[in-house]
Amino acid sequence: MLELAGIIILGILAQWVAWRFKIPAILPLILIGLLVGPIASEFFNEDGSKWIEPIWNGEKGLFPGEGLYYFVSLAISIILFEGGLTLRRGEIKNVGPVITKLITLGSAVTFFCAGIAAHYIFGLSWELSFLFSALIIVTGPTVITPILRNIPLKKDVSAVLKWEGILIDPIGALVAVLVFEFISVGGGAGFTQTALLEFLKIILFGTTFGFTFAHALIFIINKKWVPHYLLNVVSLSTVLLVFVESELFAHESGLLAVVVMGMVLGNSKLKNLKEILYFKESLSVLLISILFILLSANIDFKEMMLLYEWKTLLLFALIVFIIRPLAVFLSTSQSNLKVNEKLFISWVGPRGIVAAGIASLFGGKLLKQGVDGAEYITPLVFMVVLGTVLLNATTARLFARAVGVFLKRSNAIMIVGASDMARLVAKYLKDNKRRVVLIDSNAENIEKAKSEGIESLEVNIYDEELTDNIELNDVGYLIAMTGSDSINKYVISNFSSIFGEQGAYRLATSQEVITKDYEDEDHLFTVEDDYINIMEAVREFPEIHETAVESVQEYKTKIEKIHEEIKSIPVLVKNKKTNEILLISEFEHDVKKIDGWVIVYIGKNLNI
Repeated sequence: MLELAGIIILGILAQWVAWRFKIPAILPLILIGLLVGPIASEFFNEDGSKWIEPIWNGEKGLFPGEGLYYFVSLAISIILFEGGLTLRRGEIKNVGPVITKLITLGSAVTFFCAGIAAHYIFGLSWELSFLFSALIIVTGPTVITPILRNIPLKKDVSAVLKWEGILIDPIGALVAVLVFEFISVGGGAGFTQTALLEFLKIILFGTTFGFTFAHALIFIINKKWVPHYLLNVVSLSTVLLVFVESELFAHESGLLAVVVMGMVLGNSKLKNLKEILYFKESLSVLLISILFILLSANIDFKEMMLLYEWKTLLLFALIVFIIRPLAVFLSTSQSNLKVNEKLFISWVGPRGIVAAGIASLFGGKLLKQGVDGAEYITPLVFMVVLGTVLLNATTARLFARAVGVFLKRSNAIMIVGASDMARLVAKYLKDNKRRVVLIDSNAENIEKAKSEGIESLEVNIYDEELTDNIELNDVGYLIAMTGSDSINKYVISNFSSIFGEQGAYRLATSQEVITKDYEDEDHLFTVEDDYINIMEAVREFPEIHETAVESVQEYKTKIEKIHEEIKSIPVLVKNKKTNEILLISEFEHDVKKIDGWVIVYIGKNLNI
């Protein structure tokens, strides 16, 4: 009982440490596991026992016999199901040829090159070498996001790394599963007819069970045959049922089945999909916390010592400094990415949770089958995971500065709210070469924005999804333009430090406009108009106009004239010569020399 409670407590503590210091959770989790496992047995306990013993040894331990591997299998199935949920067909089309090539050509380069390197450096069989290379294909958003969250980068660079991590997780896991199945069914006999038939059987049953049960679950949920409070646990039990049933019909086909099931659900029109995904994310955090402490603790010190030689360093160096850059440069050869951007993408390739988890599962199974060299699989993959996470977590920011991809000034603009008014302002800014991102929880407004060619995200402002999005690292201006005063104030108070480095602004409340008593005037979008006034002007005159000014006095005169007209509202000031754009309140805070500036206003054209 003490050991099990300790794993959960230590696991959640590791997750908190990772959040607090903005590092991937896998790093403290594996280090804690190694500490309470092989390190404790070698240096702290005279009898050679571990503080946490995952497998029952006759006196202590959490899982008797095959229990640990059953638990790992079920946990990995849930984690991979969640990964499958995030894999959307539309995203593969939309993210562009660079990411498509990275998850296809790049994966193939890593698979073959790392396999050849492992074979000749460690003398592993070709089957084990390619199992190892399949396991290190995956990167994963859970390790990339914490590393890149505080590095301001161009959207294109962040997008490539983010979507590569999301899309390659289930793909890499699928490749590893298929390689492992071939090794298992082949029995070391090579490409025999029996092995090939078993291999095809695994693919057939895995895809069939995953596809069939996914559609069955969609049908049941859409028909509302499951009460809302049972929705998440029913989906969880269905995942476990699919995994077990598929395993019974074709041994080792369960992981493939749950990945396929997740992909089908993720691409369906299931109304409750987001709710199921949130539940699975929370469950995955708990499982990952337990899983990696257990797996790290289960490694024996003698297995760690297998890597205590120059061959380990050579293999790691080849993977990081040769194979990863080769995969990236081949995949981006005909793209618009610059050389320094390709170098940075090459540098950031941390391996993650799926790689380490499946390595432990497959390594242990192959050891029990007596496969020669199987003892290298788990420690080698853990070495790559720990090494790449440590390297990227400590050097990514410095490397970004060194190669010149680190943005010195974050000029992108985030507008919270995607109403007609917000879309009008966003369209003007976009037409003037500024990156603008609209944020709204209203799906209809987001669809309208996308149809107008404006970058937009359907996000609940109260969720953490917004701060986890590394594609927003270049945002420096924040404007809250919703119809809710409380939301606007919440945005400024909670997100100014993250997205408002250059300035954070909100609409004035109706009370502030009437009384002229402003709570925080420095953060106001305009001081004369609230949401209602601006929306009325936009509803009747959905237009933006410019009027040139040649002096400070002319600026003040024209601003007064625009304010006098109820249906016209000044919002921006633009310099025609430099294309610099400022909010009215931002400009008036420190009125500059009037040279080439124009007032930009919404509503009725005053012809002034």
